[in-house]
Amino acid sequence: MHNAAPNTPLIPAKAGIQSQVARKSWVPAFAGTSGTRRAVLALAFATALCAPAFAQDKSQDKSILVASTTSTMDSGLFGHILPLFKAKSGIDVKVLSQGTGQALDTGRRGDADVVFVHARSQEEKFLAEGFGVKRFPVMYNDFVLIGPKSDPAGVKAKDIVAGLKAIKAKAAPFISRGDKSGTHAAELALWRIAGIDVAGADKGAWYREIGQGMGAALNIASAANAYVLADRGTWLSFKNRGDLAIVVEGDNRLFNQYGVILVNPAKHAHVKQELGQAFVDWLVSPDGQKAIADYKIDGEQLFFPNATVPGA
Repeated sequence: MHNAAPNTPLIPAKAGIQSQVARKSWVPAFAGTSGTRRAVLALAFATALCAPAFAQDKSQDKSILVASTTSTMDSGLFGHILPLFKAKSGIDVKVLSQGTGQALDTGRRGDADVVFVHARSQEEKFLAEGFGVKRFPVMYNDFVLIGPKSDPAGVKAKDIVAGLKAIKAKAAPFISRGDKSGTHAAELALWRIAGIDVAGADKGAWYREIGQGMGAALNIASAANAYVLADRGTWLSFKNRGDLAIVVEGDNRLFNQYGVILVNPAKHAHVKQELGQAFVDWLVSPDGQKAIADYKIDGEQLFFPNATVPGA
């Protein structure tokens, strides 16, 4: 049975879906001369004077870079929780908003200290490759199928697979993010469950991949009066709805789990391990979980903390 009441948080029975380069010092054969010795001593003295300044600058740089799925930014969640974290820790969090696939690739390159994403299989691959230290569940919400209020494909129901089959049967326009994000991965998985090969035999003009984020996909769907899969958080914060509305919700297959991972400093020594871990620890702490739960739009909660749920 895959149905759940609309707008009810979905809780499945089992959640699961630079390096430092050693420099070899050497002293030329003529180092024994008094002039060279004086030069070497002067250089050492200057280095000693500069070292505290560099150390001080490093200690004062209390900031981290988080590569995160677009939904945490587009929904307004980060705008709500990051000031609370900074007030608590003094750490400034800079966010690189990307699809989950891109965010994990950013972590692989060592261009972020933390990744905050929502595609469990991709997260586990990231860990297996040694690029992450440990994954922590943080929160969940759900995906919703958005479409024209007139629902020309006749999909309005609680069964996402039946809805996708109706869209394909009517060749109704569908907008896909096509950006290797967590939402894109979830959408492709749902098409596969429905037995529809959108990349091959069933591909047609009705199915349009745009290679952009959630906000752009919703804007294009609004302009084209098309269907689109979105995370509920971004949908609730989206203002340019036009004639769009939720047409399918409440199916347990639309469950959307988020996780956070510290990038492995053993792979990239410049990762700010202590500061990054402080952010991870705060997200899963009672304070962080409360901050997430408290974020609402028009009285509706967007994300549901579940850091303490085993297997989430």
